[in-house]
Amino acid sequence: MAQDLSDVRFLTVAEVAAMMRVSKMTVYRLVHAGKLPAIRFGRSFRVPESAVQEAVEHHVSGSG
Repeated sequence: MAQDLSDVRFLTVAEVAAMMRVSKMTVYRLVHAGKLPAIRFGRSFRVPESAVQEAVEHHVSGSG
């Protein structure tokens, strides 16, 4: 792993949805489709902030 886990900032699905200005269901769809990596803690998901930034950059660059 490139980063120490103490340096990783995890976001909730609601936080990701707010950042991307989409619904929470859209975030869940991205996670389940494997387009947005996430870690499951019990019944909830946490998404690394860097993964959200990469997904947005990938989409904006026209590759998505």
